[in-house]
Amino acid sequence: MNAVAVFDTAIDRAAAGIPAGFTARHASGAVYRFDPAAWCRDVIAGDDTLIAACTSHTLDVGCGPGRLTSALVDAGRTALGIDLSASAVRLARRRGAPALRRDVFGPVPGTGRWRHLLLADGNIGIGGDPPRLLHRCRHLLAADGRLHVELAPAGTPAWAGTAQVQSPHSDDRALRWACVPLDDLPGLADATAMRVVHTWTEAGRWFATLTPR
Repeated sequence: MNAVAVFDTAIDRAAAGIPAGFTARHASGAVYRFDPAAWCRDVIAGDDTLIAACTSHTLDVGCGPGRLTSALVDAGRTALGIDLSASAVRLARRRGAPALRRDVFGPVPGTGRWRHLLLADGNIGIGGDPPRLLHRCRHLLAADGRLHVELAPAGTPAWAGTAQVQSPHSDDRALRWACVPLDDLPGLADATAMRVVHTWTEAGRWFATLTPR
């Protein structure tokens, strides 16, 4: 079972009400916990601030089962979710969210024209290389676009690269992922020709908005 299949299985289990949480362990000793049951909810505390930040066409990168994409559509925004997990895309569409099975590093509709991008639920970790991901997001955004990211709390140890997924419902698998704390974001933004324009916390979650420079 590859890493994407691990997400497929976990999301299917969570949608069926079966415990599906799993962890990724990095060589540094850091542990990252994934909670697919939360992704399958209709709302998580703090989501409202992300929805409010997206005032126009929005791309939800790593949309999962479509929680935020569907909320954006319900709020009258034009939105599209993309995810590598076939299960996630199927569930997103079931709840009425426009979603495509796409790799953020591959062809994506609207490249260079999105007014808002979302990297919620820790998705700044996608690919295990945050500078590469932010460069890609900058390319996807319009010149005056905004990237809204969810981060680890300030003071959390940063890590990136290959971690080992440990799941009760599958064999261990390697996963390219990263953890970016709020206090590491300014340096990351500088390195990727982005600028941090706003940071905030809500319901124990940490967020920031960036724009291309």
